[in-house]
Amino acid sequence: MTTSRRFASASYARNALRDIRMNKMLYLLIIPPLVYLFVFHYLPMYGVIISFQDFSFKKGYFGSDWVGFEHFQWLFENPTFRRAFFNTFKINLLRILIGFPCPIILALLINEVRVTVFKRTVQTVSYLPFFISWVVLAGIFNDLLSRDFGAVNNVFASLGLPRIDFLQDPNVFPFTLVVSEIWRTVGWGSIFYLATIATISPALYEAAEVDGANRLQKVLFVTLPALRPTMVVLLLLSIGNVLRVGFDQVFNLYNPLVYETGDIIQTYIVRSFSEFPRFSRLAAAGFIQSLLGLIMLLVANEGVKRLQDGEGIY
Repeated sequence: MTTSRRFASASYARNALRDIRMNKMLYLLIIPPLVYLFVFHYLPMYGVIISFQDFSFKKGYFGSDWVGFEHFQWLFENPTFRRAFFNTFKINLLRILIGFPCPIILALLINEVRVTVFKRTVQTVSYLPFFISWVVLAGIFNDLLSRDFGAVNNVFASLGLPRIDFLQDPNVFPFTLVVSEIWRTVGWGSIFYLATIATISPALYEAAEVDGANRLQKVLFVTLPALRPTMVVLLLLSIGNVLRVGFDQVFNLYNPLVYETGDIIQTYIVRSFSEFPRFSRLAAAGFIQSLLGLIMLLVANEGVKRLQDGEGIY
C-alpha cells in the first residue's frame, strides 16, 4: 500500500512538473497575484494577536499585556456594536436575497435580444455605474432622493403620492442601500453569466428546438442548467463576504438619523477609531467579522455540496 502511494505521488509530481514546463508563461502570470495575496492578506494576519492584548505601541506586538477574550466580551456587551453587527447581517442578507437573481435575469434578457447594436448598448449602459465611485454616486443620490427637492420625490408628488425620505428615514434607508447597490452592480454581475452563456454549445439549443421547445423552455432546460456552476460559485462568494461588503456605500450615504438601521461593522469601527481609538477592540471587531464570514462560507459550501451532488466552491 505504501509503495503504491509513493508511486502515485511520484507520478503526480512528474505530471505537475511537465505541466509547468509546457505552460510556464501562464504560471508566470499568476505570480503577481500570489505575491499580492501574500503581502497584503496573509502576512498581516499575525496582527490579529492584538485582539487578545491590551495593545501598546511602546510595548509592541509581543510585549503588550495579554487580556484574552476581554475585548470580545466588551464588544458583545456594547449595544452599539450589537446593533451594527445585526445591521450588517440584515442589509447584506437583503442584498443577496433581492440582488443575487437580478444579474441572472438581466443576462438572460440580454441574451435573448437579437439586435446586436441594441444588445451591446444595453450591456454597456448597465455596467457603466459600476465604475463610478460611491463618493460621486452619493452626491448624485442625495440630489435625486432629497425629500423636498429630489427628482424622485417630485415625480411622486406630481402623481399624488406622498414624499419619501429615502436617506433620513431609518425604516426606508436599508432598502435604499439595497436598491442603489443593485442598480450599481447588476450590469457588472451579468457579465459573468453572459460569458458562461457564450460557452453553451449551439447544438443544445438546436436539439431542444427539434424537440419542440419554445424560447422559454430553452432558457429553463438549457441555459439555466449551464449557469448553475457559475451561480453556485458567486453565491458562495457573496455569502462569505456577507459581513464585509458595503462600507463605501454606507459611509457616503448614512447620517446620524439612520444609525439605528444603517450603521454597519465597518462604519462602527471607523467612527469608534475617530472618537476613541482602541486598537485592540477594533481589531477584535474585525476578527469577529472575518471569522463569522469564514464560518458562513464553510457552512454554505457544505450545504450546496449536499444539494448539488458534491459540487461546491472546493
